[in-house]
Amino acid sequence: MNGIEERYISLLTDFGFKRIFGTAPNKELLINFLNSLFDGKQVIKDVKYLNTEHFGDNASAHKAIFDVYCEGDDGEKFIVEMQNAYQDFFKDRSLFYSTFPIREQAKKSADWDFKLSRVYTVALLNFDMKEDAFDKKEITHTVKLCDIKTNKVFYKKLDFIYVEIAKFKKKEDELETLYDKWLFVLKNLYKLESRPKALRDKVFDRLFKEAEIATFTPEELREYEDSLKAYRDIKNSIDSARREGRAEGRAEGHAEEKKVIARKMKSKGFSAADISEMTGLTDEEIETL
Repeated sequence: MNGIEERYISLLTDFGFKRIFGTAPNKELLINFLNSLFDGKQVIKDVKYLNTEHFGDNASAHKAIFDVYCEGDDGEKFIVEMQNAYQDFFKDRSLFYSTFPIREQAKKSADWDFKLSRVYTVALLNFDMKEDAFDKKEITHTVKLCDIKTNKVFYKKLDFIYVEIAKFKKKEDELETLYDKWLFVLKNLYKLESRPKALRDKVFDRLFKEAEIATFTPEELREYEDSLKAYRDIKNSIDSARREGRAEGRAEGHAEEKKVIARKMKSKGFSAADISEMTGLTDEEIETL
C-alpha cells in the first residue's frame, strides 16, 4: 500500500507532467491544452512527439533535455517545459533551448534557402517570474522579436510563452474558459478529492483517468513516489534556503543567498547540474562550497 494521501497525481512533478502531456496515448490532452493557450491564434490538429534529448555540436557542449518536444502537422516545433523554481538565467535557458529546434532544421544540401518552421517555447512557471517587461496583472506573456520603435513584430516564427501558473487564483466556481480550467488543473489537480463539476467536459475524461493514483502499476507508483519526493525536496530546500539566504546574506547581497541555497541543495544530495540550474552557479563554484 502506498503512502500517498492524494487521489490524483500532481502535474507539477516530472512524472505527472510527462504522463499527461508527454506520451503519445495522451497527445489529445497536449493538443487541447495548447489550443486553449493559443485561443484561436494557432490551431493544432495533430502532433508528433520528438526526441527530448539534444546535444550540442561537440562532445563538450551543454546538452538540452526538454520535458515535452513535439512537431505540429504544419512542421512547427513546440517545446513545453514545467519550471518549479526560480532560476537566475531562466530567460537565457529559454533562448538556449530554442536554438536546438532551429538548428536541427538546417539542410545539408547546397541549395537550402534557410527557410525555417515556426518554433514555440512554452514555459509553465510555478513561481512569479518578477519580470519588469511583463504586465504584472497578466499570467500569460508572449515574447517575440519586435522593432522597439514601432512595436511591430519583426520575426513571426519564434515565440516564447511564459505562463505564471503560481499567480492563477481562480476557484472552481470561477472557471470560465477552457484555458482557465487547464490552469486550475495544472496548479490544483493533486488537491482534488473528486472531479469538480466545472471539469466534467469530455476532454478531461482521459485526464482524470490517467491521473488517478489507484490505477497505477507498482512500477508506475514507485516512479511517481520518487518524482513526488524529488519535487518536495527541491521545493522545501529552495524555500528554506532562500529564507536562510535572506537572513545570512543581507550584507553581501544576492550572491551569498545563491551560495546558501547551493549548500543546502548539496547537503541534500542534489547533483551539480541541478544545483547549477537552480542557482546559476558554475560547477567550479559549487565544488568549492
